[in-house]
Amino acid sequence: MNEVIRQAAAMLLSYPDRAYFERLPLVRVAVAETEPGEAREALTAFCAYANGKTDLELGAEYVRTFDLKRRRALHLTYYTDGDTRRRGHALARIKEIYAACGWHLDPGELPDHLGVVLEFTARGDAAQGLRLLEAFQPGIELLRAALHDCGSVYAAVLDAVAATLPPSDEARREATRMAAAGPPVEDVGLDPYGTGAVPLGMPVAMGAKR
Repeated sequence: MNEVIRQAAAMLLSYPDRAYFERLPLVRVAVAETEPGEAREALTAFCAYANGKTDLELGAEYVRTFDLKRRRALHLTYYTDGDTRRRGHALARIKEIYAACGWHLDPGELPDHLGVVLEFTARGDAAQGLRLLEAFQPGIELLRAALHDCGSVYAAVLDAVAATLPPSDEARREATRMAAAGPPVEDVGLDPYGTGAVPLGMPVAMGAKR
């Protein structure tokens, strides 16, 4: 069930272009076939909402929600590394994990986009993907809280994602700390490739190809 929920959430967190709306009926059917629970209810509600919008309407809402407010970023290394140089190192490590599993990004995709990580977990290497999701769980919780705070319908998608992860008081505490501190800033004079807050030096294993 978690694989279907994560794949559906990955699709629903992509930009709502024409192809998005062509896939939406398939997503609704797949979600309806999952076990009853919080994740299915959340995604069912979001799909019904999206189905009532045009691509221009939902696209404008997507941009207002994610692209103009960095507190609501879908790129997970922003929460751990901000706009510092070490974010590039973190992105490179995620790409290495994908590559070692035979997973290749589409042109223009950043590896830390939540939708990309969810799709990798659902269709690539489940174990490695889950480790990434758990490593980024504080950022996911921070994004989830921010979406609820602004009353965004996209909060339902994050609720579904959270329902596939182990409950973590530590992740929520770290999310609270991150919210208070804000994203990291550049530490002038320090090693630009210093280790970020997320433990991305995890071993990798060969997995399924995309």
